[in-house]
Amino acid sequence: MVERTPTMRITVKNLTKRFGQLAVVNDVNIAIEEGELFTLLGPSGCGKTTLLRLIAGFYAPDEGDVFFNDRRVNDVPPHERRIGMVFQNYALWPHMTVWDNVAYGLKLRKVAQVEISERVQSVLNKVKLGGYEQRYPGQLSGGQQQRVALARALVLNPDILLLDEPLSNLDAKIRIQVRAEIRKLQKELGITTIYVTHDQEEALTLSDRIAVFNQGKVFQVGPPKELYERPASRFVADFIGINNLLDGTVRPAEIGAERVHVTTALGEIIGLRDARLKAGDACVICVRPENAHVGGEQTVPVNVINGHVAFAAYLGNTLRYDVDLGSGITFKADVRDPWHHQTLALGAPITVSFPVSSTLVIPADTP
Repeated sequence: MVERTPTMRITVKNLTKRFGQLAVVNDVNIAIEEGELFTLLGPSGCGKTTLLRLIAGFYAPDEGDVFFNDRRVNDVPPHERRIGMVFQNYALWPHMTVWDNVAYGLKLRKVAQVEISERVQSVLNKVKLGGYEQRYPGQLSGGQQQRVALARALVLNPDILLLDEPLSNLDAKIRIQVRAEIRKLQKELGITTIYVTHDQEEALTLSDRIAVFNQGKVFQVGPPKELYERPASRFVADFIGINNLLDGTVRPAEIGAERVHVTTALGEIIGLRDARLKAGDACVICVRPENAHVGGEQTVPVNVINGHVAFAAYLGNTLRYDVDLGSGITFKADVRDPWHHQTLALGAPITVSFPVSSTLVIPADTP
């Protein structure tokens, strides 16, 4: 049987890594709790894989520290950090069977053959590869190869599991299936896990918490629901999911305890107040397409805007309109029951409204 992994807390303090003059990781501070699945989410080239490799010990930091529990591990080599790592390309030995690929690390550690057999069989069963022991990687599907790579990491009973874009080479349907299996297995084992991805849906589905990463810096850390519903900056609001972002100015003497009135190119809009805002500040209004009401769906007499249909995309369970509001502004609004909705023609007039409770207002000077 694969033993339940002891829990491990990871702390990154003021971590910086430069390649030449470029700070790929720039003064990052993160605390990852025991048994947590923590995701580094950001666009390609933002530094998230470099941060993962600093935690793994493949790179040495130029500044700052990495702690496993209370132990500083900056000078500890990767093979002594008790980590298991799954790479984007799986890194399987093509000339070895599934069994030998998974057993390879145990043989290097000179584990007894009887224990190797027990641990390999146990972990293969856990990742649903029992019966595939004598196959070679080239005889497996992408999803099965990914499971072999995961089994090879888990068979070592690591304290920490690191996954670097492990599902990026899989097609959409298999990716959804495998990510659910990873989440279930991670919770079953209770292993502290860091997961790197650029896929927002993947991050929202898998994670206990997410760090949104860009240009070497962490922009916001929080649970998926908080990041989606309460982004703290323009970048986070724009990167996670689809958002309508409208520039405006907070009206003088129009700030209440919960609401704020904003002057925009579309007229006055009322939204939820951010504590950082004061009268006269430049701000950004954030409205998710699913929180907008189209035409007869309008339920509130505030935040009403008029435009014309620029595009209509049928997404199965949703019909998404691109609404041309003039002045170069396009607003996305969803019809959540397209079965009972007659799609409007291109150029047709359309009215969109959105409730104050779903209208977030944040400072414009946030990155």
